[in-house]
Amino acid sequence: MSDQVVHALYDDDDVLLSAVKTIRAEKHEIDEVYTPFPVHGLDKALGLADTRIAIMAFIYGCIGLAVAITMMNFIMIEDWPQNIGGKPSFSYLENMPAFVPIMFEMTVFFAAHLMVITFYMRSKLWPFKKAENPNPLTTDDKFLVAITVHDNEKALTSLLKKSGAIDITVVEKSE
Repeated sequence: MSDQVVHALYDDDDVLLSAVKTIRAEKHEIDEVYTPFPVHGLDKALGLADTRIAIMAFIYGCIGLAVAITMMNFIMIEDWPQNIGGKPSFSYLENMPAFVPIMFEMTVFFAAHLMVITFYMRSKLWPFKKAENPNPLTTDDKFLVAITVHDNEKALTSLLKKSGAIDITVVEKSE
């Protein structure tokens, strides 16, 4: 395994997208791409699998709905039934129309908060985590492609220059 990484810097997102397609066509494995904003189509160009985040949002919403139904049934029917506005307090189903806003809000609350937690865990964004950005220009207006060197540094550098890279550097891999 090589301990060197080639960093190719680009100044246009369209050039970056084209370069990623060219690099992948030449069978080079791209380790990471750093961009200052989301680039439409980059995930497909990198060959990344589709995200399952919508499935998790649905599951989290279902959990929130179940918690809301259980909570309202226990609080308003079993534990402390009250006569509010003359509504019967002996059946959950008879009171359910009044509980719809609570069910909706708990569904959205659980889905939103658990999605944020899932995103941070999946992205490994922990509190006080040191930034992994290899070049500060990628937070402004440049794009960086990181490719591990496998005894092909000259061919890779030549390919990156042809693809429109404005700066190419070889650095030691940091673990």
